[in-house]
Amino acid sequence: MCLSNHFLVEDPAVLAQLISEYPLATIVGNLDGRLEINHLPLMLSDDRTKLYGHIAKMNPLTQVASSSNASVTVIFNGPNAYITPAWYLSKQETGKVVPTWNYAVVHAEGAMKLIDAPQWPRSHVAQMTDIHEPTHQSTWKLDDAPEEYVQTMLKAIIGIEIEIKSLIGKFKLSQSRPAQDYDAVVEQLQKSPKGTLHDMLQYMKATG
Repeated sequence: MCLSNHFLVEDPAVLAQLISEYPLATIVGNLDGRLEINHLPLMLSDDRTKLYGHIAKMNPLTQVASSSNASVTVIFNGPNAYITPAWYLSKQETGKVVPTWNYAVVHAEGAMKLIDAPQWPRSHVAQMTDIHEPTHQSTWKLDDAPEEYVQTMLKAIIGIEIEIKSLIGKFKLSQSRPAQDYDAVVEQLQKSPKGTLHDMLQYMKATG
């Protein structure tokens, strides 16, 4: 990842917050000399040393985890937004401005292994459900589904654990612009009716 000091984020609490808010990860591994890429939600352990998730037993990631090269790169994409140069005050002064794209991402690297414990998938799925259901003002629980059906679904999946060796963030949020341009971008985002731009605004306020 191309990364300048302007955009580098290493604070574990900040990185953990993005993972919590945007848990759908892109996992990239090596399988027989080619890239194996998957997308699935992951959970960060309380001590921030491991990532947990589950996959279908037929998923090629099971082969990656069982191979001699089980290293993977995990990417969490936070908010992103096109930033028009029309917002910059420096446009009126010099005209030397161009569009850019603001974004926040977290990269984790580590070794992946399978969790082949009979009760683990149920506990994990139940935990994920309990975390995310309230977002939809719902009280649905795993136990609400017929037990026979739940068991059938659980038999088709297996847990994964990724031991984190490196965790780093790139938050490209207009920090490299002059202060007047940065403030102008924040002001314009505040006026925007689009929810995705409001998400970007919150990240800029938190790191600005």
